[in-house]
Amino acid sequence: MTNPATTTQQGGAIPAQPGPREVTGVTDSAVPGTKPGSGQTIAAGVQGAVSGGQSGRGQVAEAALPGVGIGGESAARSIEHAAVPGLGSSVAFGPGHVPGAVIPGAGPSGKPGSRPTVKLREADPDDPPRYAPEWLELREPADAAGRAHDLLDPLRIRLANMPGKSGVVIHDLGCGTGSMGRWLAPRLDGAQHWILHDRDPYLLHFAAVSSPRSAADGSRVTVETRRGDVARLTPDALQGASLVTASALLDVLTREEIDTLAAACTGAGCPALLTLSVAGRVELTPSHPLDAELTQAFNDHQRRDGLLGPDAVTAAAEAFSEHGATVRLHPSPWRLGPEQAALTEQWLRGWVGAAVEERPELRAEADVYLTNRLAALAEGELRVTVHHVDLLALSRPGGGAS
Repeated sequence: MTNPATTTQQGGAIPAQPGPREVTGVTDSAVPGTKPGSGQTIAAGVQGAVSGGQSGRGQVAEAALPGVGIGGESAARSIEHAAVPGLGSSVAFGPGHVPGAVIPGAGPSGKPGSRPTVKLREADPDDPPRYAPEWLELREPADAAGRAHDLLDPLRIRLANMPGKSGVVIHDLGCGTGSMGRWLAPRLDGAQHWILHDRDPYLLHFAAVSSPRSAADGSRVTVETRRGDVARLTPDALQGASLVTASALLDVLTREEIDTLAAACTGAGCPALLTLSVAGRVELTPSHPLDAELTQAFNDHQRRDGLLGPDAVTAAAEAFSEHGATVRLHPSPWRLGPEQAALTEQWLRGWVGAAVEERPELRAEADVYLTNRLAALAEGELRVTVHHVDLLALSRPGGGAS
């Protein structure tokens, strides 16, 4: 299935969760640092640790795919070496791989014959990835537990009543490692084609190879990837779309970008399920006098550079409503206890760090605070609720936004 919003030359859909010998419909697009047909390819299936602390840099460690045991068959095994641009070591494909082939959408943009990307802003090609795969993998269980199941029934009803559809086409904006697809695809009936959008080609690979194979009723799920940031989005870019999804996206957008997203979805008559937007509230048990001050400083940090941060979900609800959509909101909190200690630690360090970056005068108190909070976490005595909100916008089918 094709769409004008992609960055690579035309290529067919690939089946969800392909191994290195299963990739079909690939293009021979060049990857930075490689030559078409040279056999230097990005391994479609590398999920796991990236040493050096930054996605796309350092070395890729031996890694298992989500859902594949270390002892099981993995796309990271039975391989011959192939250089991965930007990585210190090499990753490899198995015997029978297609030389020079990459998953559609994971190659560079701007090639002759390419089509325009779906994106919200220009990104400096030298910018580091926004999210490391380790962080996305760590938060995925909490995301899955937090997402609002109550929004699924009205979404299912809308998708079932869309005219002339033998299956659904779902655009996942800022897909990261594909957690939204892994959560949602098995909860929807019918054939699905997921179009995964992200600016980071490494995350796109992770997302493609770990996508589910089948829908709730056993229907086939296919996936393609498209490289690019999310917006300057138009209804034409969403032509043929049945649904737009995203996770943890709204709070890193500006008001203008959110309005652009709402206008595009409603103009295309396309529902939007936008999950896990920060609400600007956290609850730590036991409480501490510095909690409120750090929360305010963190929220101010989230609003830097015109981004909406904790104000985003309200702005999005207003924007979709103004464009004629029916909007439903539902809480989707993380509830973190001793079983989520690793996630809680990383969240806590980032939360305090951002607050101190916003208000450096808090550093001395915050250092003591963080030390004590981490000690309580290690003793199993700390509980954290991080509040988020999910948004479902049901546009008028076929457009008709007011």
